[in-house]
Amino acid sequence: MLFRVDPSLPLSLGDQIAAAVRGAIADGSVHTGERLPPAREVARSLGVNMHTVLRGYQRLRDEGLIELRRGRGAVVTGGSPAGRALLVTQARRLVADARVLGLSDDELLALVRKSLTDGT
Repeated sequence: MLFRVDPSLPLSLGDQIAAAVRGAIADGSVHTGERLPPAREVARSLGVNMHTVLRGYQRLRDEGLIELRRGRGAVVTGGSPAGRALLVTQARRLVADARVLGLSDDELLALVRKSLTDGT
């Protein structure tokens, strides 16, 4: 798996690493049960701190896309990680669009709740 980060982007390096994995899961180039490269190896190849990579991996774990196990590393979880990765990407895009429009978190949540009840 190929990782690329750009320090000039406003997105943190850890978030860029998480986005790269999310994209690979969504496009099917990484599958359920597949191990991600060790954080130390990714950090060395990108010239970043290992904890930066671990932050990206932890975000993916929090999103339910990977499992982190001592000695086993990071493994893509079962279920439908590709669909979940795509949904997480779309949700992040929705939040970013809402920020551009000046919506508060409460206003965005109200819109989402409304769409759940009326299908709009």
